[in-house]
Amino acid sequence: MNWEDFRQWGRRAADWAADYHAGLRKEPVRAQVAPGAVLSALPDAPPEGAEAMQAIFDDFEQTIMPGMTHWQHPRFFAYFPANAAPVSVLAEYFVSAIAAQCMLWQTSPAATELETRVCDWMRQAIGLPDGFTGVVQDSASSATLCAVLTMRERALDWQGNKAGLSGQPRLRFYCSAEVHTSVDRAIWIAGLGEENLVRIPTHGPTRAMDAEALRAAIAADRAAGHLPAGIIACTGGTSAGASDDIAAVMDVAGAEGLYTHVDAAWAGSAMICPEFRSLWAGVERADSVVMNPHKWLGAQFDCTTHFLRNPDDLVRTLAIQPEYLKTHGADGIVNYSEWSVPLGRRFRALKLWFLIRAHGLEGLREMIRNHVIWAQDLAARLEATEGFEVVTQPMLSLFTFRHLATADLDAHNQDLLNRINDDGRIYLTQTRIDGALVIRFQAGAFTATAEDVAMAYDVITELAAAGT
Repeated sequence: MNWEDFRQWGRRAADWAADYHAGLRKEPVRAQVAPGAVLSALPDAPPEGAEAMQAIFDDFEQTIMPGMTHWQHPRFFAYFPANAAPVSVLAEYFVSAIAAQCMLWQTSPAATELETRVCDWMRQAIGLPDGFTGVVQDSASSATLCAVLTMRERALDWQGNKAGLSGQPRLRFYCSAEVHTSVDRAIWIAGLGEENLVRIPTHGPTRAMDAEALRAAIAADRAAGHLPAGIIACTGGTSAGASDDIAAVMDVAGAEGLYTHVDAAWAGSAMICPEFRSLWAGVERADSVVMNPHKWLGAQFDCTTHFLRNPDDLVRTLAIQPEYLKTHGADGIVNYSEWSVPLGRRFRALKLWFLIRAHGLEGLREMIRNHVIWAQDLAARLEATEGFEVVTQPMLSLFTFRHLATADLDAHNQDLLNRINDDGRIYLTQTRIDGALVIRFQAGAFTATAEDVAMAYDVITELAAAGT
């Protein structure tokens, strides 16, 4: 393909994309193919010669698309959303066309400086105070890894990278069982060992980390000769939206001199609405905060904003400056590759800039407020319906429920969930609350309407009745 061919196919691709999104409500949300169906339809060996673009496109439509789960479907109520507002898709198109590697200021000055500005826009939007500085990471998992590595280096007086962990004190890290599995993975990758991630009990309706239990665990570790290094708190945990009492956690962290990271990957987007900020009261005292605009704000994956009270700690942990990466003759510039684990960086800030300008904060607030209201209404309807139990009340737009039966409740609800997803009209996932299997619902699709959420009630109750 040359650039003239690209011109033709680019127009076709734009038409295809618009038609695809316009027709999503007619499609089953989850892919309806059997395991191995797509693989078996693909040739075993790569082609030796060039193939016509039309043939490639035909195979894309006929072989690939039937095996795709439609994450942009307005009735995608599973996991968390991974939205792609049209303006974000357009910005990503420009990013792909420019194809810049934005690792240093000099490799694309506009990418660096736009990232600085857009991160500050987001800081203001979610109510973080002056003094926090932001960077765009690929995912909250990477931001959490950055935070854990920084905790490690600070606790070891910046000797971990240099001398390794052998012979060093045993480092300890603290979180609840409600944090995302990326915390476990960060501990693994940092070479710290999962036995040193101390799980603190939770309590209350928000399933918050018990601050007194946290304080006691730190004291016990110090008495045992271990070295506490940091605390990972969460706002809007993946399973049921668990949210720690951030202020109480910060009180402990301040008294103990520990670095604290707040994972608000999903719920952080809701903080553009001032009325929801009580959920993370005290966050202004955190050292590190992460949220994903690619979840609930409409920025196409991947796009994570990571805010730091003192970015020098992160840069000291990650920065490597060989001669070939230096920018001579330009003092005071920021090279964001020194703020991230990968050296290479895409121009992620562009889609966030497009998105904020095209919708405005008020437009995005309206979307989030609607999702919260619709989810609360659905939970109330299910709770008022005989045979249903809301297990965890809505945390923003996320709640869990189960259908009651005399049989094995876990097996019964797994069967109901399977039938719901095989039906195709909506897509839900499961989790466990206090050991019991429950069905999880979250409203967050960028194009969802009140009618889409209302359909969830119809599908759930219809299939529950059919299975009893």
